[in-house]
Amino acid sequence: MIAVSTANGYILFFHIISSRGDKYLYEPVYPKGSPQMKGMPHFKEEQCAPALNLEMSKILDLQAPIMSLQSVLEDLLVATSDGFLHLIHWEGMTNGRKAINLCTVPFSVDLQSSRVGSFLGFTDVHIRDMEYCATLDGFAVVFNDGKVGFITPVSSRFTAEQLHGVWPQDVVDGTCVAINNKYRLMAFGCASGSVQVYTIDNTTGAMLLSHKLELTAKQYPDIWNKTGAVKLIRWSPDNSVVIVTWEYGGLSLWSVFGAQLLCTLGGDFAYRSDGTKKDPLKINSMSWGAEGYHLWVISGFTSQPTDIDADIRNIVKQPSILLFQFIKSVLTVNPCMSNQEQVLLQGEDRLYLNCGEASQAQNPKSSSHSQLKPSREKSPFTDGGFESQGLSTLLGHRHWHVVQISSTYLESNWPIRFSAIDKLGQNIAVVGKFGFAHYSLLTKKWKLFGNITQEQNMIVTGGLAWWNDFMVLACYNISDRQEELRVYLRTSNLDNAFAHVTKAQAETLLLSVFRDMVIVFRADCSICLYSIERKSDGSNTTAGIQVLQEVSMSRYIPHPFLVVSVTLTSVSTENGITLKMPQQARDAESIMLNLAGQLIMMQRDRSGPQIREKDSNPNQRKLLPFCPPVVLAQSVENVWTTCRANKQKRHLLEALWLSCGGAGMKVWLPLFPRDHRKPHSFLSQRIMLPFHINIYPLAVLFEDALVLGAVNDTLLYDSLYTRNSAREHLEVLFPFCVVERTSQIYLHHILRQLLVRNLGEQALLLAQSCAALPYFPHVLELMLHEVLEEEATSREPIPDPLLPTVAKFITEFPLFLQTVVHCARKTEYALWNYLFAAVGNPKDLFEECLMAQDLDTAASYLIILQNMEVPAVSRQHATLLFNTALEQGKWDLCRHMIRFLKAIGSGDSETPPSTPTAQEPSSSGGFEFFRNRSISLSQSAENVPSSKFSLQKTLSMPSGPSGKRWSKDSDCAENMYIDMMLWRHARRLLEDVRLKDLGCFAAQLGFELISWLCKERTRAARVDNFVIALKRLHKDFLWPLPIIPASSISSPFKNGKYRTVGEQLLKSQAANPFLSLEIDTGISNIQRSQSWFSNIGPTHHEIDTASSHGPQMQDAFLSPLSKGDECSIGSATDLTESSSMVDGDWTMVDENFSTLSLTQSELEHISMELASKGPHKSQVQLRYLLHIFMEAGCLDWCIVIGLILRESSIISQVLTISQSSEVDGEMLQNIKTGLHAVDRWASTDCPGYKPFLNIIKPQLQKLSEITEEQVQPDAFQPAAMGKTSEQTSPRAEENRGSSCHGSIPQIEAGGNSVVSRKEEDITSGDEEEHFQDGTYDCSVS
Repeated sequence: MIAVSTANGYILFFHIISSRGDKYLYEPVYPKGSPQMKGMPHFKEEQCAPALNLEMSKILDLQAPIMSLQSVLEDLLVATSDGFLHLIHWEGMTNGRKAINLCTVPFSVDLQSSRVGSFLGFTDVHIRDMEYCATLDGFAVVFNDGKVGFITPVSSRFTAEQLHGVWPQDVVDGTCVAINNKYRLMAFGCASGSVQVYTIDNTTGAMLLSHKLELTAKQYPDIWNKTGAVKLIRWSPDNSVVIVTWEYGGLSLWSVFGAQLLCTLGGDFAYRSDGTKKDPLKINSMSWGAEGYHLWVISGFTSQPTDIDADIRNIVKQPSILLFQFIKSVLTVNPCMSNQEQVLLQGEDRLYLNCGEASQAQNPKSSSHSQLKPSREKSPFTDGGFESQGLSTLLGHRHWHVVQISSTYLESNWPIRFSAIDKLGQNIAVVGKFGFAHYSLLTKKWKLFGNITQEQNMIVTGGLAWWNDFMVLACYNISDRQEELRVYLRTSNLDNAFAHVTKAQAETLLLSVFRDMVIVFRADCSICLYSIERKSDGSNTTAGIQVLQEVSMSRYIPHPFLVVSVTLTSVSTENGITLKMPQQARDAESIMLNLAGQLIMMQRDRSGPQIREKDSNPNQRKLLPFCPPVVLAQSVENVWTTCRANKQKRHLLEALWLSCGGAGMKVWLPLFPRDHRKPHSFLSQRIMLPFHINIYPLAVLFEDALVLGAVNDTLLYDSLYTRNSAREHLEVLFPFCVVERTSQIYLHHILRQLLVRNLGEQALLLAQSCAALPYFPHVLELMLHEVLEEEATSREPIPDPLLPTVAKFITEFPLFLQTVVHCARKTEYALWNYLFAAVGNPKDLFEECLMAQDLDTAASYLIILQNMEVPAVSRQHATLLFNTALEQGKWDLCRHMIRFLKAIGSGDSETPPSTPTAQEPSSSGGFEFFRNRSISLSQSAENVPSSKFSLQKTLSMPSGPSGKRWSKDSDCAENMYIDMMLWRHARRLLEDVRLKDLGCFAAQLGFELISWLCKERTRAARVDNFVIALKRLHKDFLWPLPIIPASSISSPFKNGKYRTVGEQLLKSQAANPFLSLEIDTGISNIQRSQSWFSNIGPTHHEIDTASSHGPQMQDAFLSPLSKGDECSIGSATDLTESSSMVDGDWTMVDENFSTLSLTQSELEHISMELASKGPHKSQVQLRYLLHIFMEAGCLDWCIVIGLILRESSIISQVLTISQSSEVDGEMLQNIKTGLHAVDRWASTDCPGYKPFLNIIKPQLQKLSEITEEQVQPDAFQPAAMGKTSEQTSPRAEENRGSSCHGSIPQIEAGGNSVVSRKEEDITSGDEEEHFQDGTYDCSVS
């Protein structure tokens, strides 16, 4: 029947009569040969629209306008505007009833003071809105004066004497009401725009405020109190969400206990992309569709843009019907999924998953795009893959794995009611109206019932769950009229022949699986536990199910419909440690029951004799009875627990996680005594900790300490926005919505809660178990930051501040120093004093960083010191850090420190250095700085006053990694201060014979090595012990000590064939030793430099092969430019990586080499030479250093490098230079004694050097003659071409050597090319390469 109320107070009753026979109004028409089976059961009812007739049966006149009409069981309850309640039988009979006058119904605050209740007492009171609540057996009412109440019959008779009302005293502006039967909630809309949700106290019968649904000023600053009164409230069919709309428009969606999921009054819903405000959507009426997948809305538009014509305005004013589509979490209908660690959302025809990402387990770093397609060969489901989720699962983004549900199944079984995913995230099962189907994410295939009759004969009632490869479901068998529990194997065909069926006594409402047990909750309020096991019957695999235990709950549960979820867990108030039999800790310990939002726990009763019987049958342990239930928490929406065990993370895995709507989350955490000591009897063994998170939780990752969720996000489509279109409003009004995955860390909340409760020891145990998580540093930082912000900005003094406790807690971790400094740098300066008062003086923390060799963190502390201390203090600390960074070769940091020191000096302290990032190895592999930079020596070193020397050279490094090193005011004391430190470091490196480090240092920091060496020639740059220097170079450059060849080969170098090229070059250079030269990075440089030397023949060949991966190689010659004295390298244009070798003033000369012809014996000699050489990179570096030393006139170093390279030409060049009158006699004496020492050492320890020493004997004798003459030449100056050219050449090689060792920015004429390559090589390899290639012993063959 249908009852219709009219405006004048009449009720019209209509009978619905279906026409007899097989007459249908509409029937589906299928093309011929289509598989649609008309013989399917229920075909007519499902697919055809019946022809119905309406017959009016009765008219009832109530003589007053009707305000509300409610169906109450067999009766119709009508409220009229004259203050009466009418109870009418559905047949239209009055049953001799008399209308109840509301003024005679007593109202009170609760039912205990029942007879004392006051009456409403006003003559004009009537009910404006009411709704019947079946589970509370009464109806919620809103009166016309804004008061609200709940009227309940005291007994079964519905008369004025038997009615009683309760009301809350603080609501006076009620407008409407909606009832949630499952959670027994009454939502009253108020004129203020908030919704007050009440529940009934079981003991007193009073109305208790559960929570409020209201917009906050924080989230909606411009709208929060301007929404108007609440107009409509509608609970979804599954009772899990409520939708609210207001007088002035707008929609909002909330979870049962008040977590806001969606609101159209902010963001893209409220504003267009140009910032103009939209008119909110005004709703006249709304209703949920089947299963809550749709919301049907009738909207009315009132305000219109003024420039639309009147006739169009009329069109748009007409109400329109809108349809909003929703997807929901599977937890709303199938709560047994809460023990999975996946997010699964179901829509009417598709599923959204956050798993199924193929390489999740193997390669967590690959991008989410590639992970969305699971491949068969590389299954995401290897062992343990699901235990620690891949990075993509943990991060928020909009990529979901969308599974379209089979259309064949949907056609006769729409809509989807339940879905479930297995533990590994490999398989999904869905349940529609009849039957079920399942899908494999690996094969991408659906499996449906082969026999349609079997599918249409079962209705799944209590959800479904996966157990290993089986699907467990509770269903109703239509043909047998029997409730059943069925288990189907995934791999076999979907057919009842392969199913294991167990009959059940009553309808199953909920089902859940825990380890090898199935727990079901039935309509008769009983809980039944089954054991499930796999049985192999030949080729047939099935599962067997046996009843273990039944528990009646009817004493505790008023109505079976109120049970939201039931789960079996291993959680108990005892911690396993205290149990007398530890194996019991893994058993199913307790049943968790969510009864209308109250979480109830029933534990096994271990007080009986069963525990003490050691010899009892193990199966009987499972049959322990359950204790009476205990209430754990209120307002619970979802519960998560896991059956996995992990000794390392016991806190997280043995905890119970609760989602409580607007109140955030709670965790019931176990507390473990340290070192398995006996716990104190007075201490609780578990603690309930509340915490807030910013997302709505849908899954908990236990080990990863993360919560996963999904949020609604919007995309505007402004392209549809046209001012003059009549339909403008509908399209633009509502943006396109997408669902986004989100995740959130919760660990810092829990640690903080434990610290607040003085449970620091537990917090430490928990934190240590999670210290390996990648975001653990972030957890500590968040905790420190939140406590600091709260306490430092608090207006009232805090009696018991938490910050010192948190600071002390963080010091337990090695990340303490980083955590503090990162937190400080993300906090405003005003809070720093408060922070450092708790964590310690930043100066002390800086020194701790230095002691711990954590220089990058120390650099961050410098910025804090710079803001908190006077400049002198920050300079002192910066100097300390700079020196340490130099020692450790942290070049990036050194460059930052140079900039920082200069900023302090010039009072420019507001630009603190950026926190250095980890230095990336240069792609080219070595001394990177010559990219983008040019260098010059504008005068001979000795002619420049020493104090100003290094400051006059300008190195510009605009975009290179090193930043500007020399400021324009060259006389600035700050530069002098920095230079003193750099000189001191260079001196230390030379004294320790660390040429390789010297090269890196000079190249990385743009240190002017040549000019410095010129000044230090007789001091630090002197070689005191040739033998030690030689040994050290062999070790540093991984250069093998020479061995005596089996057959003595005459060296092709004795004849002067190869000398000509090099000498010509060196002579030409000497004519004007200060060439303007541009340095180009890359291998081409190497070749250039090598082409300067007479002995390069063999090496050149080696280079070609060794570095054939570089750009095309050619040998470059430098031809001098005559530009007078103005040849500053610094002033030459900066080179970029792309500049070609033929740029500017390079001339290519390679015919000299191509015309050389080698004889057989020479080839043999070359192969021998190659065998006794070190790595190619070392050779390049040594040549570069040789060139640098040659330029600086450090002849003793040139000799050492000549010895290690075993090239007599270098020695002879050095000695030729030494004959010039400019060379200091002391240096010659030093060289002579040094070479004698090497000769003695070779005779005793390293005979491999003897053949080479014999080759250069004639030059040695010449040297002796010169030193005996005791010539005292003047200071070294570039002079005669011939002499200097020779001088330069050895020097060049020596310098080359040195710079390869320490890539030096000042490269002179030929060494450049070598330099760059060497430099690269040095920087990349300087730290590891010393000892990598093993040591070389010299042996005699």
